[in-house]
Amino acid sequence: MSRLRAVVAALTLGVPFVATAADVTRVATSFEDDDPFGMFIDVGFEHAQRRAKIVREVLPTQTGGTRQYTPELWYRSGDTRLNLDVAFGISPDVELSFGLPVVLARDEQWNFVAGRNEDNSSITNNCLRANGSLTDPTCATLGAQQQALFNVPLQAYRGGLGNMRFGFAWGIFNQRKDETKPNWVVGLDYEAPTARQLNFEGLTATSPETRGAVGDRVHKYTVYTALSRKIGLADPYFRMHYTIPVRGPGAYTNCDNRNVEPQNLGRPQNCGIEGWDRKTTGIQAPHVAGVSFGSEFLVLDRPSRQFTLDLRAIGNYVSEGRYYNELSGALRKLLYTSDYAQIGGQFTIKLKLSDVLSVRGTGMMLYNTDHVLTDEKIGKDTSGNGAVDLTNNPEEINPNFDFRTDFVSRRFYATESKDFRLDLGATFSF
Repeated sequence: MSRLRAVVAALTLGVPFVATAADVTRVATSFEDDDPFGMFIDVGFEHAQRRAKIVREVLPTQTGGTRQYTPELWYRSGDTRLNLDVAFGISPDVELSFGLPVVLARDEQWNFVAGRNEDNSSITNNCLRANGSLTDPTCATLGAQQQALFNVPLQAYRGGLGNMRFGFAWGIFNQRKDETKPNWVVGLDYEAPTARQLNFEGLTATSPETRGAVGDRVHKYTVYTALSRKIGLADPYFRMHYTIPVRGPGAYTNCDNRNVEPQNLGRPQNCGIEGWDRKTTGIQAPHVAGVSFGSEFLVLDRPSRQFTLDLRAIGNYVSEGRYYNELSGALRKLLYTSDYAQIGGQFTIKLKLSDVLSVRGTGMMLYNTDHVLTDEKIGKDTSGNGAVDLTNNPEEINPNFDFRTDFVSRRFYATESKDFRLDLGATFSF
């Protein structure tokens, strides 16, 4: 037994074994013998950015050639917000929580890539209408009646109160109470569609003084589980989660804005007819599944101070769906987006100043795999002849389908896409 203790002491560098929970398994607890009431208040300032190159698909000019992609735009978005979260214990190892983000600014920019301008870009030199007809018979040869998809450069400004979040978490195992077990938490977060609904009325480029809304009118349910175990200086952990979106009443559909000029729906007259109701043509938020794993490391441990480093690897999967993506603000509609993966990491520095107050700083970077931004299906076969009949039965055409951007050889892709996030915050523990 003494040899085993010596080995454990050597592996943990002689650090006393004190069972505490990593942040991913933190649970507010109440009605304990030594803690009648537990609560956490988290206040944070967050700034996130997405940068991507937007390219356009071009079919090969020769038989058997490979498909080409022409760079068109640089896209950049920034989201700056204040986050307020409160968690309190309702029984031993069981907490309820709620949070509210205040989106100070959600800004987007579209600019030409180097070598691309309004004279040679397919965005500005466009000869098609959304329904596939030519703007003018001589447009392709003489450039008559060219109609830009949108103007470049372009900016959009949004902001306001975000969606409220409500959460429930249960600490099934608690290492502090039983050192033979790890910390194990399961939970459910519910994001309610409380934010004012985003729409595309008027010009996209509003102004910093008159910001558009940020809400999507979608209920989001996230189930998750996390495990951690304190071993000397290290506190390794693992977390996985899955988000299920459920469209709420009055959720946006592009058909709500079918009279926009210039027209951005290929077959707006099909909106609302049999087979193309709001559920079919409206927002279809993506499902998101992810895992993360890493470890916290206690660098400094003194009675009045604790200094902790947290290194984390992250992997997410985002399913296909019709929602607000990197081109929606420019094309003024929700766009059907292919699925993609996110891979990256996160680094956190946390300083505990007292039993009540701790502060933290977090940096995160994710790489997003290439994905299609305009991928609406042309329609559906309702007659049973095995094909979508564009001429004899145009009611089979998807109202959202845009012949300028969704047709193969004209689709847009997001490439070289990366997400960055900086988070500065404080936690008050009671």
